[in-house]
Order: sequence, then C-alpha cells, then structure tokens
Amino acid sequence: MTIASGNARQGASHRYKAMRDFVQSTDDSLPGKLEVTKEGIVHDMMAPVGPHELTTVHLRRRLEKVMPEEIVAHTGEPDVEDEAEGIMRRPDVMVIALSDMDVPGSFDPRTLLAAIEIVSRSNPDNDWVSKVRDYPLIGIPAYAIFDPRTGTGAVLTDIHATPEGPRYATRKDFVYGEDVTIGDWTISTDGLPRYQDPAAGA
Repeated sequence: MTIASGNARQGASHRYKAMRDFVQSTDDSLPGKLEVTKEGIVHDMMAPVGPHELTTVHLRRRLEKVMPEEIVAHTGEPDVEDEAEGIMRRPDVMVIALSDMDVPGSFDPRTLLAAIEIVSRSNPDNDWVSKVRDYPLIGIPAYAIFDPRTGTGAVLTDIHATPEGPRYATRKDFVYGEDVTIGDWTISTDGLPRYQDPAAGA
C-alpha cells in the first residue's frame, strides 16, 4: 500500500479546495450541475424540465408516501462533501433524516440513507461509472440509478473493502414497471417517463 507524503496530501487538498471554490463560484451562472470527482470537475448538462426532472418528482413523492415523517427524499442543495476523499456531489434525490439536514454547509455523505440519480442523456457514465465508484468511497450505503434512456435501473448496496477501495458488493437490476426497494422502502417504477428524442431530456 502506498501512503502519500505530507506534501502530496497537502497538494491534493489544495487542488480539491480550488476545484470546490470554482464550482461554488459558478453554481448559479452555468446550466446543469458541476461536481468534483476523483478525476476532477464534471459538468452534467441536465435539462431543467422534461423526463429527468419529472422522474425526480415522481421518485420523491413515491418515497415520501412510504417513509416516516422524520425521513425525507430531498432534492436540490446543498451538496454532499467528503473533503478527505476530494469528492463533492449533488445527488438528484437524497434520502436523509430531517435532523441530519440541520448543519452548516454541505451534508455529511455518511448521514445519507440513500442517493438516487436519474441518468443524464448527455453524460451517462457520470451516473453508471463515476458515481458507482465515488458513492461507496464516501460512505453512502445505497445508490439507486434510474435510466430514462433504457427504462432500466439498478440499486447498489453492501459496501465492502476491495484492493481499489470501498465498493458496492450487491447490485439488483430492475426494469421500469417493477417495484424497487431503496433502503428500507419499496416503491413502484410504473409510469416513469422515458427520453423520447434528443430534445426530450438531459
């Protein structure tokens, strides 16, 4: 195992803080969503309306119907951030206790019960590859992916150690129309919208 020197760790920390400061400074001036990953800054050109946002609304409502009042399916700000890992993300839906939202600044990713992403048409690898790597690294116990391109998805759980770092051990695939379990809650995926043409979604 390689242990970074103090100077290397300090350099990585400065690099991350510079990227984070840039993302936060441009948050309201660029379309889409900027996030900081292990590889650098990702710009996801989400559409503000259409199947992506409609899926977010459906999932939030369906989850909150079956969850206790103290748990919410939150959309929007703030980000989740793990400075030590150099990762700052903003899931489309964050399943979190109301009490864990009462913090200054970013959410602690380890307080999330689940993260949900709706796959963007413009950058699907961000959801299917990068976040599959990043979310277990920062301790999010369940990650659900909904893909309006194909009408399919997956729920990843059971973080375990691997030589490449923490990874999800269990993946359960589903197709739209089936019930899906995210954390302790099961919801329907029936009637979720699909991307129909390049102008229809993200």
